[in-house]
Amino acid sequence: MPLAVGVSFKTAGRVYSFDPNELEFKLHDPVITETARGIEIGKIKHLPREVTGEEISFPLKRVLRLATAADLAQVTANEEKAAQALTMCRERVLSRGLPMKLMRAEYQFDRTQITFYFASEGRVDFRDLVKDLAAQLRTRIQLHQVGARDAAKLLGGIGPCGRALCCSTWLTNFDAISMKMAKEQSLFLNPTKFSGVCGKLMCCLRYEYDHYRETKAQMPVIGGEVITPDGPGRVVGHNIIRELVIVGLKEGGDREYPAGDVQRPLVRGCNVLAGGKCVGGCSEAKAKASEPDEDE
Repeated sequence: MPLAVGVSFKTAGRVYSFDPNELEFKLHDPVITETARGIEIGKIKHLPREVTGEEISFPLKRVLRLATAADLAQVTANEEKAAQALTMCRERVLSRGLPMKLMRAEYQFDRTQITFYFASEGRVDFRDLVKDLAAQLRTRIQLHQVGARDAAKLLGGIGPCGRALCCSTWLTNFDAISMKMAKEQSLFLNPTKFSGVCGKLMCCLRYEYDHYRETKAQMPVIGGEVITPDGPGRVVGHNIIRELVIVGLKEGGDREYPAGDVQRPLVRGCNVLAGGKCVGGCSEAKAKASEPDEDE
């Protein structure tokens, strides 16, 4: 199997596979690569390893060389020129009254192309703007419209948790996030309480979702009748983090019990205790059937 090395071109960016070209690397080494867009500079994210055709598409582009001091100086110069180009582009957008918010400008390493990232609520006719920019900058111009999450990734910032945004520091992909994940984690169903700076549901709702589902599946459902060390009762809640079941006892109020100390009574028409799937007819089946399952 061929060898491939992983290279990323942005902080928290996607990792692409390249032919190592018999060069030796260390993690995070800056390298000059040959890409479909031209010559780019990136960083090594994983060292050469064997890959299959299912993981990558052939033929692989090559890593040309390790970046030199002159290459890194050019990156700095490119960033300065991109900042100037962004200012100029904002002036052109303002003068033309275009409904777009510019986020960032990035020069390709060899300056054969500059990309402007912008956000807009709808489609924007920027053909005249592109002609104007091309005449001023004398290079290929690309305008790339991004969504709310990608805009937050580009701009960065601090999340409600007080830490730098996951998307701008390490998160490479945006998974689908739904209100069902908030419900599963017993969060208040008020989107403003768990929305990120992008205005969308926070990506971190996905991190513990699988754990909540797996743990809840091993606990009696809320409303189900159970037997505890202190007698029979009915489940009124869960403490997923501590893996406790909150039971309302027929005599003695609400108490918390480890999930392993709570047993579900064997009821006619229900084989839960036998390790099977409930076939209905008991209070637990009725409680389960009343749980909402749709996303909001």
